[in-house]
Parts: sequence; C-alpha cells; structure tokens
Amino acid sequence: MSTAAASDSDWKLPSPRKTGVICLLIAETALFSIFVVAYIYYIGRELNPPFPSEVLKLPILATICLLSSSGTIVMAEGALKKGAINGFRLWWGATIFLALVFLLFTAFEWRELIVEDGLYISTNVFGTTFYSLVGLHATHVVIGSLLLLSVLIFSFAGKLQKQHHEHVEMVSWYWHFVDAVWIVVFLVVYIIGR
Repeated sequence: MSTAAASDSDWKLPSPRKTGVICLLIAETALFSIFVVAYIYYIGRELNPPFPSEVLKLPILATICLLSSSGTIVMAEGALKKGAINGFRLWWGATIFLALVFLLFTAFEWRELIVEDGLYISTNVFGTTFYSLVGLHATHVVIGSLLLLSVLIFSFAGKLQKQHHEHVEMVSWYWHFVDAVWIVVFLVVYIIGR
C-alpha cells in the first residue's frame, strides 16, 4: 500500500502550456482536415480552365526550405537547453530565414498563377479550393514566423534564458505542426491533385 501511495503522490498535473498547445493543435488539425477533404472531393471535377495540371509546378525548393526549418528549430532548442544563447539565436534566426524564403516562393507562385495564368479564387472550383487550402497554410506560416521573430527579439532583449525552454518548445511544436501540414498539402495539391 505504501508503494501505491508513493506513486500517487509522485503524479502531478501536466504543464498547462503543453495542454493548451495540444488542444490548439487538435483544433487546427480539424480545421485543416476540412479544407483537405474539400480539396480532395473536388479533384477532377473542374470543368473550366485553368486546370491544376496546366498551371501548378512542384514547389520543391520551397518545400526543402520549410522542412529544413524543422531541423534548424530543433538545433535552436538544443542550444537553448545547453544555455548557448548565441547558438540559439543563430539556429532560430535560420528558422525565420527559411520561413521567409518559403513565403517568398509562395508569393511568386501566386503572382504567376494570378498574373500569367489568370487563376483567381473566383475563377473556378480549383482556384477556390487551391487558394483556400494553400492560403490557410501560408497564414499559419506567417503567424508562426511572427512567433519565431518575437522569441528572437526577446532573446536579444535579454529576456530569454535557459529556464524558458518550455515556452520555446511550445513555439517549436507549433512550427513542427505547420511543417507537417505542409507535407499533407504538398501531397494533396501538388502530387495527387495534379
């Protein structure tokens, strides 16, 4: 009996930060699932041009940049755990840079689709589902980039210490989620949907 009592007293509530972020990510997963299912449902049902196979190019470099940012954020977290704030800033800054490059590629892609191919959100069902799904993801990349930038600013202001690792880890979780969603979007839009 004393062993059971000792193990019961060792239990503690999970971190409210982690619980909150997990709930957020579950809600975000549900949201993205709706958009992905809608995109899949309308694949091949388009009657009016332009069609996905005519205008979509594989965003390989953008994808490499975004997925690489998961690696740089892990390196940043490791540096912060060791108390190496300069190493943290370097890797965290690299993550921000890769995110911005991804957004730049997205902007170029959209410019080409709109200006050269005449694909607007109202052009056809493909335009509506494409801009809705890819735009939702891009919005999350922007939000994640702002979170990343705010953490970097705090680090330069001297307000980020080794003991703030859990705060940084929560931003990292969100960023990994954004990257994981991109894998699904990439497969559905650029591989299956073409």
